Amino acid sequence: MTTRRQFIGSLPVVGAAFAVGGGVIFDEGMARAQESPGPLAEHFHPKGKAPSSFTLEVLEQARGTLPFADRRDFEELDRGFIAPMPDLKIMADAGHVAWDMERFQFLNEDRDFDSIHPSLLRQSRLNNNYGLYEVIPGIYQVRGADLSDLTFVRGKTGWIVFDPLVTAEPVRAAWELFQKHVGDGLPVTAVIYSHTHGDHWGGVRGLVDEADVRSGKVALIAPIDFMDFTISENVYAGNAMNRRLFFQYGLLLPASPHGYVGQGLGQGISAGATGLIAPNRYVSEAIEEFEVDGVRMIFQNTPNTEAPREMNTYIPDMKALWMAENVIASLHNIYTLRGAPVRDPLRWSKYIGESLVRFGLEAEVMFASHHWPRWGNERIQEVLRGQRDLYAHMNNQVLHLANQGVTINQVHNVYELPKGLQEKWFCRGYHGSAQHNARGVIQRYLGFWDCNPTTLIPLSPEVSAPLYVEMMGGSDKIIARGRELHDTGQYLLATEIVNKLVQAEPDNAAAKDLLADIFEQLGYQQENPGLRNSFLAGAYELRTGIPQGATADSSSPDVIRAMSTELFLNFLGIRMDSRKAEGLRFTINLVTPDNGEKFIIEMENATLTNIQGFQAAKPDLTLTINRADLEQTMMGAKSLDAQIADGTAKVEGDASVLAKLAATMVDFDPRFEVLPGTKALTELAKTEPFEAVPGQPISE
Repeated sequence: MTTRRQFIGSLPVVGAAFAVGGGVIFDEGMARAQESPGPLAEHFHPKGKAPSSFTLEVLEQARGTLPFADRRDFEELDRGFIAPMPDLKIMADAGHVAWDMERFQFLNEDRDFDSIHPSLLRQSRLNNNYGLYEVIPGIYQVRGADLSDLTFVRGKTGWIVFDPLVTAEPVRAAWELFQKHVGDGLPVTAVIYSHTHGDHWGGVRGLVDEADVRSGKVALIAPIDFMDFTISENVYAGNAMNRRLFFQYGLLLPASPHGYVGQGLGQGISAGATGLIAPNRYVSEAIEEFEVDGVRMIFQNTPNTEAPREMNTYIPDMKALWMAENVIASLHNIYTLRGAPVRDPLRWSKYIGESLVRFGLEAEVMFASHHWPRWGNERIQEVLRGQRDLYAHMNNQVLHLANQGVTINQVHNVYELPKGLQEKWFCRGYHGSAQHNARGVIQRYLGFWDCNPTTLIPLSPEVSAPLYVEMMGGSDKIIARGRELHDTGQYLLATEIVNKLVQAEPDNAAAKDLLADIFEQLGYQQENPGLRNSFLAGAYELRTGIPQGATADSSSPDVIRAMSTELFLNFLGIRMDSRKAEGLRFTINLVTPDNGEKFIIEMENATLTNIQGFQAAKPDLTLTINRADLEQTMMGAKSLDAQIADGTAKVEGDASVLAKLAATMVDFDPRFEVLPGTKALTELAKTEPFEAVPGQPISE
């Protein structure tokens, strides 16, 4: 069975050999026109175009206005370097490449690229660090082996690990490098998960055995409610989130000057084996101090900031402050393009402020789960104050504008960060952007509606678009005008009309090609990787269509096992197609004796609901199955019918209701159409009716 990641990793890079088209630029102040550039020889796509003169102007302006003379990040990046990772490629246990830094070596060329924003190029070069570093004596990091960093702190009897990456294979490679140069053969005695996102726990099985965690030999520490939020944030809309990752993370774009150039937080996400081991100790108090393998640590819970559950850690005897992912070398996401609950920037700001006064006034080194450390108290305070003000300003000033009538559809064109923050590299938008975060703040407080009744019950785009096309005089006039707007650099205006045509006529190849050309130029101009990737991914799918082939869910057995029974039943309610449930009415009692759980499951009003802790007096069916056995069905390893047939599961009453329920379940297509006219037949790996298929929880 081919997983989504294996499928994407096997996609060939499309080659092309075409001449570059020319252009004409008129005098300054006059309307400028550029002939549509022809396909570009070094572009990864046969229809790919060179940057236009207008794009070149945007990038040149950035080169002249941003503080490139400030080289402190590069000095901090190089500090403490011990050894490089020996292999640019790390292989997965399954035989494919789990991590590939070879594809990013073009970024190290000593030149500018006319298709990459210079600020983004700077960040991507910083993220090309790949090896072992000393933070201070007793604290070490392996950087560049995944989206996040792997951190080792010397304990009394072994090593304390912070945030074990996304997958096991890069973790093992990092551990081998560390042991070769520093580790002295000592074992891992504790693992700390700073928060609930998968790039901070997914590689844990590359370091420790679950049996050692369960026995208490290895401490595994996380913020309170870690397991619940780790799964729930990614389950209910998991299929949609995975599809949106194609855009935010540019999953189909090859690494190249005209394609993918990194993700801002790091260069990408590894494709090895994801695992999850449940913590054996939780930090439950707002501030909690205890020793971890003889090292005194002060934990600061910061819920509902960068993640639903997250915590910073201060090591007072080392004057070392770990800021998890609450402070990084970038503006983070308030609203995440792949989809997630909108974050609370004011709360986020206040927790950073608290860290500043509790720990930051004396800390001498600050490090985190992404990027590189900061040394010296003055520098630490500078970064903490800047990041504190970054999120507070965004919250307060976006609401200031909203309270004057600026809407969600205007604010991204009105709101600006103050100049003082714009001039700090660590406040630039390499993960979040000011544009989409500003809209996220309004979404958090006021929702999607801009208060114009016209947009209160909008028509679907495919329904309204034909009227626009008719009123604009048909497709030929739209393409002509769209090409004119494109050729004079008015790309956002061009999207307004050409997108309408593509929505109305999904099979119009000329319209799709023109929209792709427009998206491509907008992508080249973006400083933010998520925005760049989204525009370039849109161009890719318009030109090529959605890739075909077999696909299956990529969630690991550990993730499925970590789902609560209630979460699993809730997700079945989402998988159920209510149109197939019209007229159905039944009640099921579910009993899982090994963990003592009981549920009432009811189908009524074409809605599947469940109530934990109760049993119906007169159920249509009682299903008794151990939770451990139910997990086999949840993972798709053994059908419920098979469990009943061999006596593993027991039923009393009308067993036919299970078949009726199964008939309402649908398989979600992980490559549903986003842009019209890009959908080809996708072969889905068939799931069992009661299989849990959550999204892969890897995103930030």
